Amino acid sequence: MAMLSQTAVFAGGLLTNTNQSFIFGRNFARDGVIAIDGVYSNPAGVAFLGKGLHLSLGGQSASQTRTIRSGMTLLKPAGLPMTDEQWMQSPYAHPLSLNGGDANGIKRFKGEASAPFVPSVQAALNYDKWGFQFAFGLVGGGGKCTFNRGLGSFERQVALLPSILQLANNTYQQQYGIDLGLGSNTPGYSVESYIHGQQYVFGFQFGSTYKVNENLAVYGGFRFNYIYNKYEGSISNITVNINGQNENLYSYLGTKADALANQALSYQEQANNYTRLAQEATLAGNEQAAQQYAAAAEQLTKGAQLAQGGAQAIGGVRSQVADRNLDCTQRGWGITPIIGIDYRWGKLNLGARLEFTTHLNIENDTKVDDTGLFADGVNTPNDIPGILTVGGCYEILPTWRVMASYHYYFDKDARMDKDKQKLLSSNTWEWALGSEYDISDALTVSAGMQRTKYGLGDGSYLSDMSFTTSSYSYGFGAKVRLAPKVTVEASYFWTNYEKFNKEYDQEYSAGGMSATAHNTDQFTRTNKVFGVGVNLDF
Repeated sequence: MAMLSQTAVFAGGLLTNTNQSFIFGRNFARDGVIAIDGVYSNPAGVAFLGKGLHLSLGGQSASQTRTIRSGMTLLKPAGLPMTDEQWMQSPYAHPLSLNGGDANGIKRFKGEASAPFVPSVQAALNYDKWGFQFAFGLVGGGGKCTFNRGLGSFERQVALLPSILQLANNTYQQQYGIDLGLGSNTPGYSVESYIHGQQYVFGFQFGSTYKVNENLAVYGGFRFNYIYNKYEGSISNITVNINGQNENLYSYLGTKADALANQALSYQEQANNYTRLAQEATLAGNEQAAQQYAAAAEQLTKGAQLAQGGAQAIGGVRSQVADRNLDCTQRGWGITPIIGIDYRWGKLNLGARLEFTTHLNIENDTKVDDTGLFADGVNTPNDIPGILTVGGCYEILPTWRVMASYHYYFDKDARMDKDKQKLLSSNTWEWALGSEYDISDALTVSAGMQRTKYGLGDGSYLSDMSFTTSSYSYGFGAKVRLAPKVTVEASYFWTNYEKFNKEYDQEYSAGGMSATAHNTDQFTRTNKVFGVGVNLDF
């Protein structure tokens, strides 16, 4: 039932991949560099590589973690006969503490993500004036992530069950003198929760360059994007401590509901018998007996109604704690127009490119959806934001070059589900610095860093199913020339993500009861990527 509160999980522009080549990891500032990986980062500059075929083949291996520290403080329900201070000291005020959370109700959920091999292919065929290019890579997503113990948003409603059952039990005792047997002096719960996601945006890029003169070149092309997402998840075996025993709640409530329903039938049968006896006594002229029978019938009818009401209330909660599963695949495609320009001036080279916003929808192919969120055949807007990049490379010495780049993403112009992009406070921007040094004709070493800043606002855009945070990335690597027209390159980079804190209040309801909770989420990630590949000139 916790999945009922979820939103669409695809992250849109915040999953854009700029590491389209293994070369990226050793020097992030590639937007003003003339090299074969410029087919993605500086396509116009590739025109200056010279005549012939230039080919780059390689891949990257990424390892990531996603960590969310989710907190939940349940506010005191109205009418409860205790002070706010007494409530905050009760075990129900911090529900996640009942299943592994700390004393403040904060529980850690960690996902392991991996992309064992992310391939990339970049090729350019240059003539005197004209050049033609092709590239393949993963322009978004590119891996799998698994939360083996679920997510805080999955678990919060489950965590409320001990308090809801205790309150329901107290209410029936106080108002009707009926003990539903749902309370516990040792409250607790457990749940088996699992979510596994795959996200891939495959990009096939085609374009051509024109060398205006020996200093200026331009580029025009497009990228065909194919999106493939798959989500599998489950919530099962919800247990709650009742009378000191951990009970599978679905089975336990079913037994309780059946017992109350049978009790209601028994009471009603007895009430019907007393009603018949009252009628017979009236016909016999025994008014005193008739009144006694009628009073007993009325009392039993009330008992039947109360038992039936209890059975219905328990049945309502039971329907919400049934096992739930999700199996959904999403697909979509779109075209990204791209233009670029490069200008050489002595030892300085400047490059720029503009990728226009890609308008596309993704369609659900759903096999199982107990969440009600991924109806089969539904199309959801999921644009890929446009990107503007500018970069420069300056040759300080014949053996030493420095680079700088700036990226600007048009996230707020990209349509997302329920206009989610409007929750962003600003567009994303990045700057990168890099340097290369030729130790010899056969060996080049390099290093770089990149700052990425997201306009996340108050965090409403983020959910624990899909998030990122601002970061700093650092990388280094080397290029080795094995032959005049063959080089091998290797790179390694890692990303230090900031922590982002989100706070919000949320209303919950179950079994006819409602409550307000103050929720907190702290998001952060880790990222480590190794790349290797070969460049060939023909």
